[in-house]
Amino acid sequence: MRDPYDVLGVARQASEADVKKAYRKLAKAWHPDQKPNDPKAKEKFAEIGQAYEILSDKGKRGQFDRGEIDAEGKPRFQGFSGGGNPFGQGAGAGGRGAKFDFDFGGGGPFAGAGTRTRAGAGQEDFIDEILGAFGGGRRRRPETPFGSGEPPRGEDVRAEIVVPFRDWARGGKQRMRLQAGKELEVAIPAGIEEGKTIRLKGQGMPSSLGGEPGDALIVVKVGKDASFRAEGRDIRVEVPITLYEAVLGAKVRVPTLDGAVELTVPAGSDGGRTLRLRGKGVQAKAGAGDLLVELRIKLPKDGDARLTEYAEAMKANAPYDPRR
Repeated sequence: MRDPYDVLGVARQASEADVKKAYRKLAKAWHPDQKPNDPKAKEKFAEIGQAYEILSDKGKRGQFDRGEIDAEGKPRFQGFSGGGNPFGQGAGAGGRGAKFDFDFGGGGPFAGAGTRTRAGAGQEDFIDEILGAFGGGRRRRPETPFGSGEPPRGEDVRAEIVVPFRDWARGGKQRMRLQAGKELEVAIPAGIEEGKTIRLKGQGMPSSLGGEPGDALIVVKVGKDASFRAEGRDIRVEVPITLYEAVLGAKVRVPTLDGAVELTVPAGSDGGRTLRLRGKGVQAKAGAGDLLVELRIKLPKDGDARLTEYAEAMKANAPYDPRR
């Protein structure tokens, strides 16, 4: 196999970020799915993965730079220790008391080009590698450029959805289009807190390396409404009434999420009085809120002669003054 630095096209002093960036670019370009008609794509893709396997691991990269392992992660022959004694220091005649020190870190002599063996791996993993290499009883790990791990998943996509107030209060499904052009249908829970994020599994960017796709993270914003405003699970609406209706009482039309209904205004109602319609608020799963109807007394814009005459008469007769 070629020098991993040459495979990824990076300098020997390249940072971890530069190595990762180069790897992602090449892996995406040479993924077999991207080049279905190129018989060399699979081999090239595996070579890129093997190079990244070494350069992304600080320990292995150091071993390679020092010449301790080759481009496939296999140990290079470093000579015998102990003054040329092939059995090390302290070995007696016939090799008695010999000390053997084999280091299979960084791939090991039994690891294939696509098999990942970590330095310091557990005994079970080590035995599994050896037996697998010779067709033993244990099943060998799948050979991928990512070793025994899974390929990386795609990136998550973040987006914002503005839900009309009345749809937010009732709940339901909203369609939206992501920046990448993908169209989604998002289920909006009734009364979800503004700014909360809805996660849609698998609706993000696909993995260029064959892993699982990322997720779509949808931040909820609530649109403004000309009539309603939220107060927790309750909804407040202001309803204008005339002075006559406030004094004498009346039936008035009140808007709700499901259309207008008739509400009885008691006689002698002050401006600012709030009447409550049970269950006409946010239709949350935990329970529906109420509709709070706030009365607002509205005088005629162009005046009213009879009302003016009546007010002057009341003033002349010194009626009850609420400010006293």
